[in-house]
Amino acid sequence: MADSYTYTHNVGAKTITVSTTKTLAAAGNYDANDVLSESATNGVGTDWDFVDIGKSLGSGGLITKATTLCSTTALTQRYALDLYTSAPTCELDDNAANSGVLAADKLNWVGRIEIPICTNIGGMSANLASTSTTGGLPLEFTCASGSRNLYGVLVTLDAVTEEAANMTLTITLAARYN
Repeated sequence: MADSYTYTHNVGAKTITVSTTKTLAAAGNYDANDVLSESATNGVGTDWDFVDIGKSLGSGGLITKATTLCSTTALTQRYALDLYTSAPTCELDDNAANSGVLAADKLNWVGRIEIPICTNIGGMSANLASTSTTGGLPLEFTCASGSRNLYGVLVTLDAVTEEAANMTLTITLAARYN
């Protein structure tokens, strides 16, 4: 399944909220530091695109919140989201060991957001990183010249045995700009 995107621009509060959703392959248990993506087939997985997170081309801001919602309940892992200003060249296939940040990507690497442990919210598993939690927020970013997008690689920080094939995962980022 292709990524799906949601974009909200709140002018009064000067915030932009961007979500992207993938149906994960989740073909087997995840080891700590495995990539989460839509395909486990070698070379087919893709990054997580955060379309229009910049207010204008080449603009930036501060990411102040990151959340995940997963269609599978009772998950307890933590995630890390590495963000880039262009599509990364590191490992992107589901259930493969994370290989980033590669030398080829280092100039495009914005930083890492660590998202704390998932909790069950009745029908879904969710977690939240904010400026009041550990995890590296706020995270300053500047989109590439001619772009309003950021690109992510999601990694599980813990082994996962409760995954379900074709579970959906949504990542939402909230950014503030001047």
